[in-house]
Amino acid sequence: MKNLKKAIEGRRTYYSISDKSPVSNEKIKEIIDFAVLNVPSAFNSQSTRVVLLLNDNHKKLWNIVKEVLKKMVPADAFPSTEAKIDNAFAAGYGTVLFYEDQRVVEGLQKAFPSYSDNFPVWSQHTSAMHQFTIWTMLEEVGFGASLQHYNPIIDEEVAKSFSIDAKWKLIAQMPFGTPTSEPAPKEFQPLEERVVVFK
Repeated sequence: MKNLKKAIEGRRTYYSISDKSPVSNEKIKEIIDFAVLNVPSAFNSQSTRVVLLLNDNHKKLWNIVKEVLKKMVPADAFPSTEAKIDNAFAAGYGTVLFYEDQRVVEGLQKAFPSYSDNFPVWSQHTSAMHQFTIWTMLEEVGFGASLQHYNPIIDEEVAKSFSIDAKWKLIAQMPFGTPTSEPAPKEFQPLEERVVVFK
């Protein structure tokens, strides 16, 4: 295993992926279980919920996305939208869906009313940490992944198709697969404009 710094440095967005896997489905589940158990959450709320879609279920998700977008995107523009979904997302091995359980968030709002406005924001922070951890760990074992946000337009149909709890709020979708090409070099803004130190 690489050290943490190298793993973080190596995490990139991959749009060219295949439906091959360098590891077993059990190993993918182990990665998700590790993140869900160990990533921190506000007030130890453990509000994150994760759904792993493989095989036909993975394809089913991206067909739902296409069907929803087909009703919204102009007909002359839809072929390029469809091609992007087919080649960059549906072409992969699986998809991780990130949810936040609103029962937990609402329970915290009631228990600690002085922080009520903060709990939905902190819930998003928790989800983001899970996303980053799983993304990095998937790439560490040989996958390429990207983070997508077709919510909320797909939420209802996805919930119905996969029998998702109505109180789970969809936050992001992470398609992953074996990379078929390398991402472009990453550009960095100067650190002097992004980090301030007071001594």
